[in-house]
Amino acid sequence: MDVLESLPQQLVYGLALGSVYAMIALGYSMVYGVLEFINFSHGEVFMVGAFASLLTLTALTGIGGVVSWGPVLLLLMLLAAMVASGALGVAVERLAYRPLRRSSRLAPLISAIGVSLILQNIVMLLQVRFQGDSRPQFVAAGEVVPAGGWDVLGVRISHTAGLVFGVSIVLMLALGALVTRSSLGRSMRATAQDPEVAGLMGINVSGVITRTFLIGSGLAGAAGCLVALYYTQIDYTMGFSAGIKAFAAAVLGGIGSIRGAMAGGLVLGVTEAFAATFMSAAYKDLIAFALLVLVLAIRPAGLLGRKTLERV
Repeated sequence: MDVLESLPQQLVYGLALGSVYAMIALGYSMVYGVLEFINFSHGEVFMVGAFASLLTLTALTGIGGVVSWGPVLLLLMLLAAMVASGALGVAVERLAYRPLRRSSRLAPLISAIGVSLILQNIVMLLQVRFQGDSRPQFVAAGEVVPAGGWDVLGVRISHTAGLVFGVSIVLMLALGALVTRSSLGRSMRATAQDPEVAGLMGINVSGVITRTFLIGSGLAGAAGCLVALYYTQIDYTMGFSAGIKAFAAAVLGGIGSIRGAMAGGLVLGVTEAFAATFMSAAYKDLIAFALLVLVLAIRPAGLLGRKTLERV
């Protein structure tokens, strides 16, 4: 009975976690939709966003307390994380992926794995240099999001969980509107459909790809900031596990589909939360990936995918 009573609470946790997976998964789906390759360094871009938000919080609440009002702190942290991750995503695309754009598909895949390892080791060296063996903590996180929460129908929703879910939904809806209703979105869809024809029609294909990396990486940076506030601890290894889960979410929902990435992330997050409730938390990854295999066995294109995958 206690397990059943805790299900609504676990649903809240699952939606908060799943919304983070969805935001990271959107970057995978956007890049795949335009270039048809998986950017396996995307998890490290997410991790850099978390560190950028920590540095921003430390700087603004340090000596003298430059900024002390929570909403302003949160906005500045989100902006810093999105700018840092977006700039990193653009740099990675220009330096590591653009020269290999006309190569075999294996070349950019290997390059993506190499970039992932390079970024992880750079942050590891910096973390060891300034933090030693300890994991950086958001000791001032309470100044951004106050403790407490809301009681809704007997379910406790913390301010942090509500913030994570609310911000992620707003950003995902904004991305959907951008892709479907703006000229940039039309250029993305045209490039995804046929890059050569899009170029002949006057679309700057390289510019569209760069902006795709910028937007997808910026969303990953925002997810990094939210995760850092939610768990109050970050680490240079956090990008690997989150990246794998987000990639699984993108595949579960239908790789290349914006709506699929959102749905896949939420389903995966809720599945993990319920698995930790009914079973041991040690089995949550097993259950999540077993669900992925089951769905793909029944519907290879994913939950919202098509036989010909829906692109951006």
